[in-house]
Amino acid sequence: MYKVIYSENSIKDLRKLEKSLAERILKKIDFFSKQKNIHNFSKPLKEFGPNKFRFRVGDYRAIFKIDKAGKIQILMILNIKHRKDIYSK
Repeated sequence: MYKVIYSENSIKDLRKLEKSLAERILKKIDFFSKQKNIHNFSKPLKEFGPNKFRFRVGDYRAIFKIDKAGKIQILMILNIKHRKDIYSK
């Protein structure tokens, strides 16, 4: 299980979405965070740098990284955007 932390950018991204869509994304991230092997549900993103991954929730993507602090694993959600917007810089 992972402790989930949302960056300021991801919180801003969620606030821009319809409430029902934001709730769906949050529930899905919560589900992913409770899985034993989180990599079964994610895909690595080489173009975003080392140790960055994405979750897919419908047409939306949540970009994240995993930090390990001792025995605690932290899932840091960096951005949440539509798939047409998330990969452009």
